[in-house]
Amino acid sequence: MSHMNKVRIIGSYLSPYVRKVLVCLSIKGIPYEIDPIIPFYGNEEFSKLSPLRRIPVFTDDKVTLCDSSVICQYLEDRYSSSNFVSIYPNDIVNRAKARWYEEYADTYIGNIFIWQYYNEVVIKPFVWKKKSDQIIVDRSLNIEIPKVLQYLEENVPKEGYMFDEKHATIADISITSFFRNLFIANAKFDVERYPFTFSYVNRILSLSYFQSLIPFEKISIASPISNHRTALAKGNAPISNETFGIDKPKPGAFSERPSS
Repeated sequence: MSHMNKVRIIGSYLSPYVRKVLVCLSIKGIPYEIDPIIPFYGNEEFSKLSPLRRIPVFTDDKVTLCDSSVICQYLEDRYSSSNFVSIYPNDIVNRAKARWYEEYADTYIGNIFIWQYYNEVVIKPFVWKKKSDQIIVDRSLNIEIPKVLQYLEENVPKEGYMFDEKHATIADISITSFFRNLFIANAKFDVERYPFTFSYVNRILSLSYFQSLIPFEKISIASPISNHRTALAKGNAPISNETFGIDKPKPGAFSERPSS
């Protein structure tokens, strides 16, 4: 399977959408190399690969793809033999439900967790050197995020994975990838009010697929953006030989939206 060595991901380890794809690659046992750029630091060639200047971007020997959901579906379709674990439920009804949770995570949870909260407390001050809007932060913590937590509290399994599967599927991966960013941003919640949700999230995050990414996330957090590649390479991340990165941030069509 030499073609598997040609998989490349463009995008930061701190992006929940990149994390989602990397976990799927890990579950399927597909090796990858990564150009760990933040999308605002992409050059003109990056813009050609990702017209909306979003991450992740996926390339292999056959295709270049944007959008994490498209990438994950491609991985499932291409690596679908008995040699590869399926990242979608086998049952057609549960597979449809899993796609709903993936869409709910990518759009609704992503909008609140990333575009509202994470953007204000992490992206704006560290990328754009702007002051956080405390009104948006407070509304996220006190109104919008609790809506997500309550919905999940009523729907996540009390033990195991979604749909009684024997391993994590795209539903588990998609939902949990966003919570990791909340934890990185040190968001505080009334955990006791949502015991099933946080038990579920912590259960999924404890899996080796997520745990193996945490050292690279910590390096990315601790390093200046311009030094991510060098620091990650020293930390044994599978860094690509070439980069689409530049030294200064460049606004795009969604200049403050980090991923897709």
